[in-house]
Amino acid sequence: MLIYTFDASPDGLLSAIFDAFSRHERPDTLIGTGEQLPLFADNVHHVATAEDKAQRVWSGLERRLSPKALKIITLAYLSEDQSISQHLFNYFYKAFSQPATATSIEQNYADPDVLAVTNTAQRVLHERLRMMQFLRFQKAADGTYLGVISPDHNVLPLITDHFRDRFGDQPWLIYDARRHYGYYYDRQQLTHVTFADGQILPFDLATGKLNDDTLSADDKLFQELWRTYFKAICIRERINPKKQLSDMPRRYWRYMTEKQ
Repeated sequence: MLIYTFDASPDGLLSAIFDAFSRHERPDTLIGTGEQLPLFADNVHHVATAEDKAQRVWSGLERRLSPKALKIITLAYLSEDQSISQHLFNYFYKAFSQPATATSIEQNYADPDVLAVTNTAQRVLHERLRMMQFLRFQKAADGTYLGVISPDHNVLPLITDHFRDRFGDQPWLIYDARRHYGYYYDRQQLTHVTFADGQILPFDLATGKLNDDTLSADDKLFQELWRTYFKAICIRERINPKKQLSDMPRRYWRYMTEKQ
């Protein structure tokens, strides 16, 4: 059994494709560095990530796949699903294996790898939509608005443009508590944000709430008003818990003001 190990980065995945064709072989399994090797792994190749190799492979995909397919590939990678790297590797390998004049593999939904990548991308887009719907901002005393999320997929890069367009006149920070990074917008540009280990945060990662000494006085009032409004518009005779959970899954509640 031929095993390829790689660093689980996008460039690492593309470098694995480069190595497969340059070595004239197709690995049976692709796994991330540090993961448990399967039994009978008698032949292991460690892929060295190289930006130049990755760029050559990506340029080749641009010639063989449509912009829509390349977007689907990017979305699928952001899912961080455990099996997606293998599906993407198989997808790329098949795309390069067929003649350049053949119909693009991207339209072959009978292919299990194409179907898996496409369906995964759709789940990522759905998670992106829910983050735009359910994100709740709090105003800090310095005027910065904070929103904390913890999505199943790494969709934060996909929602920043939406909030930059909608709240372009306000400084804000959207932070992914699961992946420990965020983006800060200062009314002009976005900045990637991380916090050092041991650094005291101005908010609670578990609830996404700003500390009392950081939260603005106005926002404390607005949060209470919003919770009161949310309860007031509820028509008890029409409560449908099953429908509510379908539209607003419980995993999103901990960061939503009206559910605290």
